[in-house]
Amino acid sequence: MAHTITDECISCGACEATCPTEAISEGDDKYVIDAAKCTDCGECVSVCPTDAIIPPA
Repeated sequence: MAHTITDECISCGACEATCPTEAISEGDDKYVIDAAKCTDCGECVSVCPTDAIIPPA
């Protein structure tokens, strides 16, 4: 399972720049995480200014 970016995303791009596996990219209305590339390292969670990234359930 991969982390998820919620609708709280403000498209700042901080998570994309931090992701070591390049699993995050800009989507239509928010950033999205490619589950096939995400290793659940949590780096993105620590840089998100709106706490829009949540770990897998």
